[in-house]
Amino acid sequence: MINTAAILLAEPPTPFWVFGYGSLVWNPGFPVAERVLADLDGYHRSFCMRSIHHRGTEAAPGLVLALDKGTAATCAGVAFRVDPDHAAQTLDELRARELISSAYLEKHLEIRLRDGRVEKAVTYVIDPDHVQYCGALPLEEQAQVIARAVGGRGPNHEYLTNTASHLRELGLRDPELDWLEARVAELRATTGT
Repeated sequence: MINTAAILLAEPPTPFWVFGYGSLVWNPGFPVAERVLADLDGYHRSFCMRSIHHRGTEAAPGLVLALDKGTAATCAGVAFRVDPDHAAQTLDELRARELISSAYLEKHLEIRLRDGRVEKAVTYVIDPDHVQYCGALPLEEQAQVIARAVGGRGPNHEYLTNTASHLRELGLRDPELDWLEARVAELRATTGT
């Protein structure tokens, strides 16, 4: 169920930008008019949300990325300008996808595009008071969970691999994701999964 209290935007802004840092980087799922590398200050990408729908279940949660607040933090990602003819539909679909359990909060935050522009973007950040929040899990514990979890959209390790590889292709290295990807592959090879 969507937490309507978490929704700050009554309708799509103009221009309508979305900041992607996880699966949106490789699977935006909406018509894109423009795509630019971008940075968001004040947050960092982290496997700090237990996934009970897409990459895990309530009985065996997985982990998905979220933007977690951090002092002096910056997250490198991708800004997508939504095709104006699809703005309302895109916002509805994003809310259905991202606000499925109310662990994310929808915010309209300032991002710095790598071409020098500054824009406001619809951004989904973790609610640190939500039961699915699990910030500061040790990397080894994250790897153990990701290696075995499976949800409605498939294995958790595929989510990690897709995100890490697409960030690398864009020149956006994330050392923690790279470490997790290698460690999860090692764990899966050991267990034969």
